[in-house]
Amino acid sequence: MVTSIKRGVSLYSFQNETFQGKMNLEDCIRTCAELGADGIEIIGEQTFWGWPEIGIDDAKVAEWHQLIAKYDCTPVSHDFMLDYKRYKDRPMPFDEQVASVKKDIDFGAVLGMKYIRALVSIAPEVLVAAAPYAEEKGIKILIEVHAPLHFDHPWIIRHAEAFEKSGSDALGFLPDMGMFLFNFPPVWAEKFKRVGVPANIADYIIKAYEDRVLSEYVILNVREMGGVGPAIAMAETLRHNAAFEPKRMLEYMHRIHNVHGKFYEMTPEYIEPSIPYDEIVRVLQQGGYTGYICSEYEGNRWIEDFREPDSVEQVRRQQVMLAKLLGETTVPSLATQSVAA
Repeated sequence: MVTSIKRGVSLYSFQNETFQGKMNLEDCIRTCAELGADGIEIIGEQTFWGWPEIGIDDAKVAEWHQLIAKYDCTPVSHDFMLDYKRYKDRPMPFDEQVASVKKDIDFGAVLGMKYIRALVSIAPEVLVAAAPYAEEKGIKILIEVHAPLHFDHPWIIRHAEAFEKSGSDALGFLPDMGMFLFNFPPVWAEKFKRVGVPANIADYIIKAYEDRVLSEYVILNVREMGGVGPAIAMAETLRHNAAFEPKRMLEYMHRIHNVHGKFYEMTPEYIEPSIPYDEIVRVLQQGGYTGYICSEYEGNRWIEDFREPDSVEQVRRQQVMLAKLLGETTVPSLATQSVAA
């Protein structure tokens, strides 16, 4: 089944390579284009160093637009932060929160973005207050639905109700596929074992996750098994991750405009062993979703203690998987090849 769902990449996926100076902005955009993933998503602080404190660098913005045009790509989303701890002695006042969001709306508009990603911690009242300005700028503000939250969580329901009450089309959701963690990621388990979790405890935690055992019971049992330090930390991951239902996106599809294709590992067989992308894509197709799925590789932090991450290869593998699931006639590589090959 061929659909109009599009493929993109969050440049956050290349954080190791960009931080180490191995890839510059052109390298990142060119790589995405070569993989047929024309949608480009950024975190402003990563791609535009000095943002937001220094402000907009006109030369860097000009370079951005030149590269987007050169590689025939599409700006998708600027993922912004709103730091509530900016002041040591008091929370950021409401008006300043709204002003901060408006600043990122301006930045997104300057970059040609259709969307800006809001952190899930931002109160709905702040986003509703910024919505009219977003409408003027042709921007939609999408709050990220990120584990441990999900579409049935009271905080997300509160946002959904506020968005509907506002009547604004400038407010929506960006689901992160990490909330559909159906299996304990192998790269997590391997890292915990390397830092000292006994094999029997690690195996218990993995099985407990598969059996959907309540996290508090798992933590208690690990303590009783003699687990300390890293073993408790491994058990604690169950508090922040769960196998929520992809089909719950259907109720909110009219406000879902971008998707984070979170993944922790792609095997050589083009499988993400912990997240059911076949089911996710079916749900998105059922809901008539036509936006981007942007690769978001976060397995790097789980392996960099013992080997250098190859983020480009990992993103390539996910893009191959997505192309196949979306029914595309070719799959990406750095030299496009036929699916039949």
